[in-house]
Amino acid sequence: MMAGTFTLPVMMVIKGKATSLDIAHLAGVSQPTVSRALRGSPMVNADTRRRILEIARQLNYKVDKNASSLRCQQSGTLALLFFEDPTPDDSLINPFFHSMLGSITRACALRGQDLLVSFQQLSSDWHADFEDSNKADGIILLGYGDYHQSVERLQRLVEQGTHFVRWGAALPGQPGVSVGSDNFQGGFDITAHLLDQGRRRIAFLGHASSHYPEFQERYRGHAQALRARGLEPEPALQHDAITTEESGHAACAALLAGGQRFDAVCAASDLIAIGALRALREHGLHIPRDVAVTGFDDIPLAASVSPALTTVQQDTKLAGHLLVEKLLALIAGEPVDSQSIAVKLALRESSQARR
Repeated sequence: MMAGTFTLPVMMVIKGKATSLDIAHLAGVSQPTVSRALRGSPMVNADTRRRILEIARQLNYKVDKNASSLRCQQSGTLALLFFEDPTPDDSLINPFFHSMLGSITRACALRGQDLLVSFQQLSSDWHADFEDSNKADGIILLGYGDYHQSVERLQRLVEQGTHFVRWGAALPGQPGVSVGSDNFQGGFDITAHLLDQGRRRIAFLGHASSHYPEFQERYRGHAQALRARGLEPEPALQHDAITTEESGHAACAALLAGGQRFDAVCAASDLIAIGALRALREHGLHIPRDVAVTGFDDIPLAASVSPALTTVQQDTKLAGHLLVEKLLALIAGEPVDSQSIAVKLALRESSQARR
């Protein structure tokens, strides 16, 4: 027998359809351990999980999803709730979330979960209990608008015992479990890159308040990078913007109209940066010779605009996996913490060194 494999005992004959109890007997573990291993719980160590999965394969064991759901009073379905974002098309979904949707769908498929995708307007009663209605066992939240307007609803989800995770800044004191990128480090790294290119007057486009925690963290990283080089952030070079091209265009145009001098734009999102590119071109400025521009997200459009946009890349594949895994762990009653994901720079023509 090769290492890492398991062969059923010759004397062990399974009559009829194999059950999880049969697997437990052969693996020398309890039936609850088999159930946890089959759903991928981290409470089962890797060697035991491999042994159980190999026995299940040899017995041609298939999880009866309907029976399992009845026993656990679970639907085997997760809900993914999008919230409206102002977009130029009819989708009203931030394009960054398109890739996130794909990774969440794949992660659910790997875990044998159905995915219920629902579009919720920010004005609607989106904290209604999906679990009590048996629509889903838990909820993944993507987007929530102004955090101050959403935090009360998030707290209500916690109080009513709803299993949910959300994509957003993973900061202390926030309701529930969050998975998000290291926004502070991303803001720091992209600003350090601009400083390395010789830029000194760097405008920041995006909200820098607790109403938008992700943007606030990106601005804090931006400010820290400036201070690390002996520069103090200039309030006049920060202009509020939400994640749309129009907002980025308006913010950049306002800075230009106000006579502010700057040699770089650090935008809090790619869409804001793309809007800024248009405003700069309309004012006859060359990118990056006159003004370097960077974004945050690395949406597909970032690589195809002209010039191609330097940005901070978020790991949407890992994000989707973690959102699903953490939600399933919550549903299983396991301890779950918020988590921040590392980011990296995608360097392109919009921020290259001046020639």
